[in-house]
Amino acid sequence: MDLKDNILSLIEKTPDAILTGIAGRVKQRRLEMAYTQKEIAQRAGIPLPTYRRFERTGEISARSLVMLGMALAMTDAFENLFFEKQYGSMDDLLKDKSVNRKRGKRNG
Repeated sequence: MDLKDNILSLIEKTPDAILTGIAGRVKQRRLEMAYTQKEIAQRAGIPLPTYRRFERTGEISARSLVMLGMALAMTDAFENLFFEKQYGSMDDLLKDKSVNRKRGKRNG
């Protein structure tokens, strides 16, 4: 991977690109489940024009997006959002003693 590829990957990760990518994946899931735009909007409890704008632009409130996720049986994706801890290297991971560490109850 050269410098040009790195710069292009940064340019592609704009907020608008991320939002339209999410909208595209929601649309794909909707089509896989054979729902019309009207059906998914009703199932999610959001107005049809709101859903149509979302598919077109990626713009939607967080609450409406979660409601769509629930209607599409995708709530696990929201529960895992921002959950993973990021490490700079394998050494950082190994140094983090809090990873999956649990203590038992003391007897007595």
